[in-house]
Amino acid sequence: MATAPIAISCGDPAGIGPDLVLSLPTHLPGAPLVALGDRQVLEARRQQLGLDVTLVDWTPGQPLPETGLPVWDCPAGIHVQPGRADPRTAIGTLTLLDRAIDGCLDGTFAAMVTAPLAKSVICEGVDPDFTGHTEYLAARSNTPRVVMMLAAGTLRVALATTHLPLRQVADALNAADLAATLRILDHDLRQHFGLATPRILVLGLNPHAGESGHLGREEIELIQPTLETLRAEGLNLTGPLPADTAFTPRHLDRHDAVLAMYHDQGLPVLKYAGFGEAVNITLGLPFLRTSVDHGTAFELAGTGHAEPGSLIAATRMALTLSRTRATLPPL
Repeated sequence: MATAPIAISCGDPAGIGPDLVLSLPTHLPGAPLVALGDRQVLEARRQQLGLDVTLVDWTPGQPLPETGLPVWDCPAGIHVQPGRADPRTAIGTLTLLDRAIDGCLDGTFAAMVTAPLAKSVICEGVDPDFTGHTEYLAARSNTPRVVMMLAAGTLRVALATTHLPLRQVADALNAADLAATLRILDHDLRQHFGLATPRILVLGLNPHAGESGHLGREEIELIQPTLETLRAEGLNLTGPLPADTAFTPRHLDRHDAVLAMYHDQGLPVLKYAGFGEAVNITLGLPFLRTSVDHGTAFELAGTGHAEPGSLIAATRMALTLSRTRATLPPL
């Protein structure tokens, strides 16, 4: 049976999303992809960039064309100028996301890949409380908890906390949330990556992982007891280890993923290892979602200078992981 296509969200129509999506047929010829975005925007951007790609109208239920880029038209609602963010496009941007989500849930799509959107556009145009792609996907799919993980090559780094001021990180950590995060990480490494027994390296919060309590007691009172509980459930966990020595070959070679306690503890290393080609993977959703590791870059839209490496990597990973997931029994 043929694998369902991957939904490619074009993101904000005034950003670099359409530029990047138009590059995919060249870099991934023959891949089963469907672009969700404003067809007129895509065609105008194709002409502006001088790209040799044919856009083919597509709706669910139709077979994929043998050549060209299938496009499920999601009108932006206005005439879009590259580089000019406009809140009036917010409804169209959320509509294409809704179509991708629903398609992943009903089997129309095997996975979704998201090009960047601008939070400010959605906040000003539709929902002042909009906080981002990931939170929206979780709410629309009734998912109580998601985990952010970035991958660059064989290096995978997940986060116990995400976009918090550093001053708030220690107070945000607690045993229940840390255990839930590690269970999701373990589950999705099995379900998406086909790892029978994922080996997870857990970082400490404090310098030197607390130095036996002299530099902080979170490792002793919170992290270590949580890891012991989860080890009793069968999770393969190492740590807590100091962050300044964990990212070395002798540790990374023996583990499948790293759990960092906060955003800038783990992601600078990840992005140094693969900036421009790193992939953001949302764990915990009932479907597979990958994304780029960058923003809308409005100033590059329509210039031909936007680098497609991260979207290509995200799409390639979605293709690979969706095939792996299709061969595995549900957990």
